[in-house]
Amino acid sequence: MEEKYSVKLSKIADEFELTKVYIPPNYEDINIVTSHINRPGMQLVGFFNHFSNERLQIMGIVESMYLKTLPANERRKCFEMLMKRNIPALIICANMEVFPECLEMAQKYEVPLFKTGLNTSEFEAELITNLNTHLAPRITRHGVMLEVYGEGILITGESGIGKSETAIELVKRGHRLIADDAVEIRKISYNTLFGSAPEIIKHYIEIRGIGVVDVMRLFGMGAIKAYQQLDLIIDIQPWQDGMIYDRLGLENQYTNLLGVKVPSITIPVKPGRNLAVIIEVAAMNNRQKKMGYNSAQEFTDRINKYFAESLKNNKDGGQ
Repeated sequence: MEEKYSVKLSKIADEFELTKVYIPPNYEDINIVTSHINRPGMQLVGFFNHFSNERLQIMGIVESMYLKTLPANERRKCFEMLMKRNIPALIICANMEVFPECLEMAQKYEVPLFKTGLNTSEFEAELITNLNTHLAPRITRHGVMLEVYGEGILITGESGIGKSETAIELVKRGHRLIADDAVEIRKISYNTLFGSAPEIIKHYIEIRGIGVVDVMRLFGMGAIKAYQQLDLIIDIQPWQDGMIYDRLGLENQYTNLLGVKVPSITIPVKPGRNLAVIIEVAAMNNRQKKMGYNSAQEFTDRINKYFAESLKNNKDGGQ
């Protein structure tokens, strides 16, 4: 069964700096559990089939202008039909007028009432994106995540293999730490994953023999980042003699996380290999692939062309 997440209404109100018109006593206990929102156009005329009272209700210019044409007693009925259904909140956009009947019914049924200066379309788009992030399906993976040349890199591997030490070296080289040890990965759209650190370990990294250090205090604000899109997974494995490793990079490997295929590679390690530099190259190479350039494929095509021309020349010379 898929776990459902929630976000406090008060957090959403603070993030959007909503003007509080009316706040009920239970305000801090109200949670939003869906990223879907509703503009109650049909509901204002009494149509409540398929109505979901879990959604935030957004009222814009069209709804306000319609209500303005009604007498006060009719407006009161419209707002009562909506408010009595235990909706989480009503937000009025574009600084439109808050009708006295709206405030009256909000107080009667203890429904939070807000205003915003943003126009309705702009606010809806921003709100849906915000809610998708807060309520996104998520998993936690053991590893280290960094932003390297703009690419979100998740480094995985067995405990003690050197993930955190490599991360520190990359931070020293100007890249940014997202999370160490536990990486929380959220699916914010059908094909996009974002990684972040759990709040309790944010900015910290553990180096065996030294202990836990605060990356932000040691290296400054430029060394950390709150979250980053996940672009590549790098699995570090101990070098095994006799194991056949990919020499060209023609095979595209993927790891499935939350239904999203993420490009992944395996890097074998042994003394003398500079992991930080290898990861930098992997990040740049992955970025090139996304831009349509594949070095391995171009090299293979060049080799094939060379052998094809050599074969043709040999045939022509033998005639």
